Amino acid sequence: MQTTAVRAGPTASAEPTRTPGARQGPLAGVRVADFCWMGVGACATRLLADFGATVIRIEDRNRLDMPRRLPIYKGEARTYGEEDANPDPNKGGLFNNYNRNKLGVTINMRSPKGRALADRLIASSSVVTENFAPGVMERWGLTYERLRELSPQVIYARMSGFGHSGPHAEHRSYGPIVQAVCGLSYISGLPGEEPSGWGLSYMDNEAAFFNASALLTAIYHRNNTGEGAEIDVSAVEAGINLLGPILLDVSVNGRSTRDGSFPTGNRLEHPDAAPHGVYPCVGTDRWIAIAVFDDAEWRGLVSVMGDPAWASEARFATQAARFANQDALDALIGAWTAKHDRHELMHRLQAAGVPAGAVQTAEDTNDHDPQIAGRGLFFEMDHPVIGEARFEGTPIQFSRTVQENWRSGPLLGEDNAHVFKGLLGLSEDEYEELAAEGAI
Repeated sequence: MQTTAVRAGPTASAEPTRTPGARQGPLAGVRVADFCWMGVGACATRLLADFGATVIRIEDRNRLDMPRRLPIYKGEARTYGEEDANPDPNKGGLFNNYNRNKLGVTINMRSPKGRALADRLIASSSVVTENFAPGVMERWGLTYERLRELSPQVIYARMSGFGHSGPHAEHRSYGPIVQAVCGLSYISGLPGEEPSGWGLSYMDNEAAFFNASALLTAIYHRNNTGEGAEIDVSAVEAGINLLGPILLDVSVNGRSTRDGSFPTGNRLEHPDAAPHGVYPCVGTDRWIAIAVFDDAEWRGLVSVMGDPAWASEARFATQAARFANQDALDALIGAWTAKHDRHELMHRLQAAGVPAGAVQTAEDTNDHDPQIAGRGLFFEMDHPVIGEARFEGTPIQFSRTVQENWRSGPLLGEDNAHVFKGLLGLSEDEYEELAAEGAI
């Protein structure tokens, strides 16, 4: 792998082009045959593509990736239940986001010639990734043993909901299923209410970073030893990794994770943080989060509030007392915050040494937050169908390595000629024959 001394930060190319060229970054020279779809796989390989790997996204024209079909279109607002029966496969905003900086090809894996072409692509690649339900790659004959025959030092990264071993290995899943099975949904919600679950497939993104970490570890190991590896990442197990303190409480203290007082919502049980919650502010559905952990922070809060008489009452004299009386304290804090603008109050409290943050909407973070803008998280790239689209960068900055954003997501089959003729060496006649037979 090569390193590149360039300006840090997730910036797009000065003149982005859709023509594939030599990649820059620490992963330049790594070629990935990417069978991944949806988010848990696509986000993992996106991280590799962001930092120089040549990621070749393999799709099926007859079974479009879900992000190509979901109604997340620029300029259109529709619910998930209003999916277009005949979607433009190049219009999906989610696909564009998940697959930036990648090449895109189509292969019909139901065709013998298509499978033979996939074998040739794998043989020319050093990494193969997939996140189908267990059994799909096996039906295509693409076991780890077969991949090693095609590419002896291959890294084969397999990503699924439950993992590829165990009694539930064959179970199908999406993000909300993973969140339920790993225990996250059960502990989410309000005290005394049913589990609320989450409104998005967050575990797709969370597991994707475990996937990317595993891939980077395997690439590093291969660089040192020359040995490839098979990787098996379970999204359910990634979710369990987020439950550490609760698992400890259950196993050591015999605690139930659901009763009349649990989940605690925005409150903390340990340490004795009070006030600790989200409080109303001026405007419709406008809020601020405040967390006070000690007497110094409490004094800062009281000062900003103008030293109200109730703050000197015995029931609020110590951190332990405030924690014991947090219902009454929350009511008083909420009555005060309701008279103030959330951002103005955030800055006043922070200046007084009080941890506080405005509860921001997506519009706030995308369009108005000076901190996010100052660090250059968001960037834009053009797309032939969607037009200018905004992307979120990777929340990592290096002193010498840049996130190379050379292209938005690939059109369906956009790079067939470049990959099959240019990289694999198919003749024009071979290429046209595969296209005519529906193998690509």
